[in-house]
Amino acid sequence: MRTAARPLRWLRRHLVVIAGLGTLAYLLLPNVIVTVFSFNKPAGRFNYEWREFSTDAWTHPCDVAGLCGSLSLSLWIALWATIGATVLGTLAAFALARHRFRGRGGASGLFFLPMAMPEVVMAASMATLFLNTGVAFGFWTILIAHITFCLSFVVTAVKARVTSMDPRLEQAAQDLYATPLQTFLRVTLPIAAPGIAAGALLSFALSFDDFVITNFNAGSTVTFPMYVWGAAQRGTPVQINVVGTAMFAVAVLCVLAGQLAGRRKNRRRGSRRS
Repeated sequence: MRTAARPLRWLRRHLVVIAGLGTLAYLLLPNVIVTVFSFNKPAGRFNYEWREFSTDAWTHPCDVAGLCGSLSLSLWIALWATIGATVLGTLAAFALARHRFRGRGGASGLFFLPMAMPEVVMAASMATLFLNTGVAFGFWTILIAHITFCLSFVVTAVKARVTSMDPRLEQAAQDLYATPLQTFLRVTLPIAAPGIAAGALLSFALSFDDFVITNFNAGSTVTFPMYVWGAAQRGTPVQINVVGTAMFAVAVLCVLAGQLAGRRKNRRRGSRRS
């Protein structure tokens, strides 16, 4: 009876770990499939069956017409949307967290509304706005739409960080004769930096990945998600898997770099205290 109960005890102790690893494997399985099929050499137009190992797609990623152009356009839009949303969202988060004014609750609700609103509703609303104002669809309409829906995520991340800040740190800097600008640059901004960075990274990922809002407001402009959607109807080239694998690798490297930087800071703090 004791030997039969040992596996059950072990399973109970490690059930949470097993469930976590299983969930992680389920989430990473599509990325693994994309990585594997980026080395495939399909016989026809569709890259859905494994045929032969090849690195041609990695050595010639721009052989498919329009792929690299749409990719560079998506990267530029994501970059500028991240900058715009991060600047505006950070200012709005500080205003909501630090100041009291009329309509503060309503403003908070409006900032969080795009996160709860269905994406197709926001896409149609933005398209209607541009049509009524006579704005030509293209790069700028996509950029404005992306900044609009990324703004909510930046405000949420930065506001949570600013709200949890200890005001006594800023008061101590002022007691040491620091000017308001010095207090902000040397105390407030470094503390709020993790929230700002999280909002910026989330904005970049959401902007680069967006399809619904972009499709409503792009006109004849083709971003990378729109290119993938159009290519899937005619035949998915292997280079799309290459781009997906490269983006996933860059994201993993960014996470690992952040973890290493955090560990180094903790070690430095521990060495200073000792």
